[in-house]
Amino acid sequence: MRFALVGCGKIGERHAKYIHEFASLVALCDTATDALQTFAHKYPQATTFTDFTTMLTQIDADVVSICTPNGEHANQALAALESGFHVLVEKPMAIHSADAKLMIATAERVGRKLFVVKQNRFNPPVVAVKNALESGTLGKILSVQVNCFWNRNEAYYNNSWRGSQQLDGGTLYTQFSHFIDLIYWLAGPMQEVKAFTNNAQHQGVIDFEDQGVVCFNTNSGALGTIHFTVNAYAKNMEGSIALFCEKGTVKIGGQYLNELEYQSIDNFVFENLPIGNGPNNYGAYVGSMSNHDVLYKTLVTQFHQPPAIIAGADALHSVIAIEKIYAAATYQKHCL
Repeated sequence: MRFALVGCGKIGERHAKYIHEFASLVALCDTATDALQTFAHKYPQATTFTDFTTMLTQIDADVVSICTPNGEHANQALAALESGFHVLVEKPMAIHSADAKLMIATAERVGRKLFVVKQNRFNPPVVAVKNALESGTLGKILSVQVNCFWNRNEAYYNNSWRGSQQLDGGTLYTQFSHFIDLIYWLAGPMQEVKAFTNNAQHQGVIDFEDQGVVCFNTNSGALGTIHFTVNAYAKNMEGSIALFCEKGTVKIGGQYLNELEYQSIDNFVFENLPIGNGPNNYGAYVGSMSNHDVLYKTLVTQFHQPPAIIAGADALHSVIAIEKIYAAATYQKHCL
């Protein structure tokens, strides 16, 4: 399969690596010429472009992989779909549910596939708990607790699209959309939401919250809480989801949802779980667990089968949930 990659930043590096490993990287696009040339040196077989529209008219590719700022995902995905390409878009698929729905409808209309990166679904403990829920081993979910305790200092946001309302969208979109996705994937869609957010330590640095607390219920009747922050001192502390079920309690934790920290289950024990990949390491900071290798291998080998990776209609739920949280949140620009 032939891929074109738009966005030669940190996450683009990971995409390029695994496109090159499992498929063919035929084109690269970025408005930042230095970043583009760095990628071009690594992948000289790829044609380079500084204009996305021009690239769409000149490339011979199957899939366009979009790794640009959040606020550009929707327009670029729509343009690629309308130009006849399948699309793989990094999270979040969009920062407005109306745009996400338009992306899905456009893919259906033009007969192309739309995929969204949700790599934490491939984490070994997440896969194991998902299977236990589907088999009935854990029974009905009664309540859910999610902790997102990371650090993002001022340097992370400096001279960047990060922190911009228009291009970033909010902490839940850029840092924690994978956690919101797993609430949906494991426990079902959020129904009612209450939330408080504020900007405690990033005044004048970002346009939105740096921490928040959320309570919600799901369509199945489960209750849930989310505590998220990018104010953990000096480094990431924890990324976890705990499920309290009829037949057991489990907690997937570590810093990046990469460890099965706790289990107490009726007549069942999780044993010998595979060791997963490490987190995405960007030098100055660390992101979620990296499963882009699994994602690209799955996409290439199962492209013509019912998708094992996340289709647009499935990823829409996390955008809707984040919109609900922000709409419900009582926000303080400054911490009192």
